[in-house]
Amino acid sequence: MLTVIIDARATADRLPALLAQLTAGAVDGLVRQVLIVAADGQAGIDDLCEETGAEAHASLEAAAEAARADRLLVLPADFRLRDGWIGSLEGHLTRSGEGAVVSGLSEGGLFGRRPFGVLVERGRLEGRRGADLQRLRRDLGLRARRIG
Repeated sequence: MLTVIIDARATADRLPALLAQLTAGAVDGLVRQVLIVAADGQAGIDDLCEETGAEAHASLEAAAEAARADRLLVLPADFRLRDGWIGSLEGHLTRSGEGAVVSGLSEGGLFGRRPFGVLVERGRLEGRRGADLQRLRRDLGLRARRIG
């Protein structure tokens, strides 16, 4: 089981589409909890949390502390999951479960930006002040794997 932490500080308008994709993971039993990182008073976040059962937090560190699962999937709000993402993540967790970079669907065609998230143990994220996805990937030494 995973806790998904979504960083919505920069792209909250794209959040509903990601939450809709995560619903299948919740039904399947893979996604246990969804935590949203948002700025204090960020428009629409409280309503979205109430509608979906997600919880809002002011930082990645606060979200990691509130996580109920030992494995965290940290994603940006504009992330789009690939077809078969549930099976891919379950397979990875069964095989090794170690930290990984999770690649999302590319935006803007062949040369478009490829969004990524990180799969990490909760203990490796706790205490990291001012963390963001780029910094987490670099600091944790995670290499790209096609998961998700």
